[in-house]
Amino acid sequence: MRKLKQVDYAIISGLIKNPRLSDRQLAKTLRVSQPTVTRRRTEIEKEELIDYTAIPDLKKLDYEILAFTFGKWNLQEHPDTHVEEMKKFIKEHPNIIFISTGSGSGADRMGISVHKNYSDYSKAIQEYKARWGKYFESFSSFIVSLQSDNILRNLSFKLLAEAMKEEHAQKKTDQS
Repeated sequence: MRKLKQVDYAIISGLIKNPRLSDRQLAKTLRVSQPTVTRRRTEIEKEELIDYTAIPDLKKLDYEILAFTFGKWNLQEHPDTHVEEMKKFIKEHPNIIFISTGSGSGADRMGISVHKNYSDYSKAIQEYKARWGKYFESFSSFIVSLQSDNILRNLSFKLLAEAMKEEHAQKKTDQS
């Protein structure tokens, strides 16, 4: 991957805030030429640095649960031998919105899923455990109620976009 330029970060930040911006609108906001935005945006998209996905308000779509599920893989069974099978399982379950390897709190796998209610969540976990449980030493979930009045910040990347913009503006200032 090539080294990103300041304008790349600015374009990514602008598109996170509003992916519907035209190249002309983005160029005007960033005070660069429209051909520059078009060229850089094309490269950003080609390198898959950005994905145009709306983040809906899950509560308003009648989802009640956001589940973070953690697992510790049984080291006697190598996970790479099941990657294609896992991809197929995930594809069949669109409510699973993210799965990756990682580390922390005794886990090396993590998934995020959304569920209409607790019954839906319970059924999904039972199905997952029935299919994949034998490969895990441990398995646990952290359940977030999307119906709670205590949600302090809704899921969004707009604030990340602002932080990126500020961080790279500071780097530009430091380099001057």
